[in-house]
Amino acid sequence: MGRIKAAIWANPSEKGVRYNATISRLYKDGETWKNSSSFGRDDLLLASKVLDRAHSWILATTAPKQPQPAATGTK
Repeated sequence: MGRIKAAIWANPSEKGVRYNATISRLYKDGETWKNSSSFGRDDLLLASKVLDRAHSWILATTAPKQPQPAATGTK
């Protein structure tokens, strides 16, 4: 989202896949794009939203699959 990004890493373990996330802020130094793990006051709200989306993705990915209801043939 904007200049803030999260990367989600799948880490296999004996108990199944565990997910971790890293977050960084992109900025331009002259003509070169760089990243930082430091966030200013104006970056914090967006960083929290990015982390919330990463958390939601991990939850959705690891949630038990719900069985689909059978088709009933009614019209």
